[in-house]
Amino acid sequence: MINRLIPPLAALLALVLPAAASAELPVGTAAPAFTTQGAIAGRTFGFDLKKALRSGPVVLYFFPKAFTQGCTLETRAFADASDQFKQAGATIIGMSADPLPILQKFSTEACRGKFAVAAASPKIVSAYDVDLKRGGVSTGLTTRTSYVIAPDGRIVMAHADMDWREHVKLTLATVQGLRGK
Repeated sequence: MINRLIPPLAALLALVLPAAASAELPVGTAAPAFTTQGAIAGRTFGFDLKKALRSGPVVLYFFPKAFTQGCTLETRAFADASDQFKQAGATIIGMSADPLPILQKFSTEACRGKFAVAAASPKIVSAYDVDLKRGGVSTGLTTRTSYVIAPDGRIVMAHADMDWREHVKLTLATVQGLRGK
């Protein structure tokens, strides 16, 4: 009797429970190079991933929308840990599909001027496979996905989860581990 109930229960659970998020680009993959416009402490600048990697690892984290609760909390957590990331030689860059004027304000308020946020163009969203879809249709937002990119341009850590709470801890542990190598 129980053996006959397990498959239907599993199918029901698959429908009602959210699927666990998985990393969008696999570890070991070459990170897609890009340039974009960003802001730090309200000032705009051009960001080039290849140039940033010359200084050390890059923590590239995508967030769905500036000034939403989870994205603000995640960004403040990255700001609180920014000194630890700097000690590990890492650059933090937050990415969303928000327009640059919104990101300028977000860089001051949520990032507290501690690190940059930048515009994720549709080309960047596609390259990193972080298009947030509902029912198979793009929402125009990004998934919450964090990558650590080593100075050689390879992805050494990827974490995709719409819950923001583990992103800082996992990326920080990874960059600190790189420093120890």
